[in-house]
Amino acid sequence: MTPTPTTDEWGIDASWLDALDTEHEVAPATIDRLREVIGRPPADLEDRAPIVARPGDALEVDEADVVCEDGEVRHVDGELPADFPLGYHWLQSPEGHRRRLIVSPGRCWLPEGRSWGWAVQLYATRSRESWGIGDLADLRAIRRMAAEQGAGFVLINPLHAVAPTAGQEASPYLPATRRFRNPLYLRVAEVPGADAVDLEEDAGRALSGGPLIDRDAIWARKREVLMRIFFAHGGGEAFARWREEQGQPLQDWATWAAIAEEHGGDWHTWPAGLRRPEGPELTAYVEQHGAVVAFHAWLQWALDLQLAAASGDMTVIQDLPIGFAGGGADAWAWQEALAEGVSVGAPPDAFNSQGQDWGSPPLIPWRLRDADYEPFVQSIRATMAGAGGLRIDHVMGLFRLWWVPSDGSAADGAYVRYPAEDLLDIVALESSRARALVVGEDLGTVEDGVREAMAEHGVLSYRLLWFEEDDPAEWPAEAMAAITTHDLPTVAGLWTGKDVEEQREHGTGTEEELARGRTSLLAHLPGLEDGASVEDAVTRAHELLAQAPSTLLSATLDDALGELRRPNMPGTTERPNWSLPLPVLVEDLAGHPLLQQVAKTLADGVGAASGD
Repeated sequence: MTPTPTTDEWGIDASWLDALDTEHEVAPATIDRLREVIGRPPADLEDRAPIVARPGDALEVDEADVVCEDGEVRHVDGELPADFPLGYHWLQSPEGHRRRLIVSPGRCWLPEGRSWGWAVQLYATRSRESWGIGDLADLRAIRRMAAEQGAGFVLINPLHAVAPTAGQEASPYLPATRRFRNPLYLRVAEVPGADAVDLEEDAGRALSGGPLIDRDAIWARKREVLMRIFFAHGGGEAFARWREEQGQPLQDWATWAAIAEEHGGDWHTWPAGLRRPEGPELTAYVEQHGAVVAFHAWLQWALDLQLAAASGDMTVIQDLPIGFAGGGADAWAWQEALAEGVSVGAPPDAFNSQGQDWGSPPLIPWRLRDADYEPFVQSIRATMAGAGGLRIDHVMGLFRLWWVPSDGSAADGAYVRYPAEDLLDIVALESSRARALVVGEDLGTVEDGVREAMAEHGVLSYRLLWFEEDDPAEWPAEAMAAITTHDLPTVAGLWTGKDVEEQREHGTGTEEELARGRTSLLAHLPGLEDGASVEDAVTRAHELLAQAPSTLLSATLDDALGELRRPNMPGTTERPNWSLPLPVLVEDLAGHPLLQQVAKTLADGVGAASGD
């Protein structure tokens, strides 16, 4: 029987199990350090923290009035009626206490039937009209191609914004915010008002001439032209109305971005009076720099319009990173809820003997509750918005996160528990409202109970050919099935040995470890002769994938084009991760023979299973 770790009143587990179910004790010094960081919750937290419930549930209070979202006041007596409206309400006790009441359906929205789709690193999908990076107009073209091929969805990398400064963060998984998008993805020529200025498009298109994606050069060019469009057009009444509807979150983001351009992308280094999202000095700054603040808000309006046009009537599954940059906008806005001096990561496992430190500061669980879960709600809602799907990176983080003290290695951390049931119910509420399906990336060490809780809440699991020991035909139906991810070898890279060569070049493992790893992955690709071509290997992998009964089947454009290099190789610093363009332009994708074969294989697999 798997031992259950002891969890203290701070939510810290005293021990943890590795991939081989070996138990490891957490060092007392680590526990003491994390207790200091977490702190003690206020004595009355349980009386004021949100209640998350479902219609028909018994409540913790005997009698109260509930002020619903629409302003209606309903009296409840011990339990919620079965027809109680879903949403974010306020519960008012007879004694005058007020607390948030979140009413959830308990299960995420799911579409009927099965479908297949493309997984796309959008920045890599350059077209002849791109300015050095794949953009939302390119996503629109890919969506149209996918629809013509019979696909039902497109899965894209996180589009979240980074600091608008030189030294642009390349990783989509370390954004400055999880609520707003990166203006690098704008198609400048399609921004409202673009026809009023000289776009100098030849200079923009020339940015695609290099072998890598140069985000600094691209942002410098796009920002200069976008600023000219903004001052010439300004968005008019439509932008003004949209900006007012977005309220304080948008104002906070635009303010942070404006200050970051002047003082750098880490708010800790700013002048003291600007380090908090309120106060007289900040108010004065916004008044003096109102045009720049408005510009950054306007960029988000343009992104909102272009994402809606790019998505059309197809499900576009957006990716939610596990965290955000410690110096970024979300950390600035929510600094009261963040843990200082620690970051999120993973303990040592079979794929990384040193463990991992992902660099994002975690939210303190009790402070998240005390903030009415608002940081989590806003992140989920914003990432779902306008596209119809959400993939939660490292979904195990809703249950527990590996906290790494800043003065230690990743192996010196410990697990800290989160209110998973509440968080999953919030995901289900946002999913039902947006009619957005939800996939949980449950790869790696997954503790008992996680997948069961996901299934109960209608969150699809994530199954990979490279990882699964069972035949694809035995995989669960309630899942997204795929061959690989951005962090793992492509089929071509694995089959040719080029991925191992690149790992060897960057020193990501010993010769024995690399050979063993490749042999292990190749075992999941049976039925190929030793001299088989890359095209044969890619086709075979997708034939296996097509056998899975999973709700969603996902193929990467990288695999469909026979790309040798994976988008990201964890543990490397000199490799140009997240900066490798695809070898085929967007306009030429539909005519690519291997891509056509992959599309046909998956379409036939879905059609055969459904009886079409």
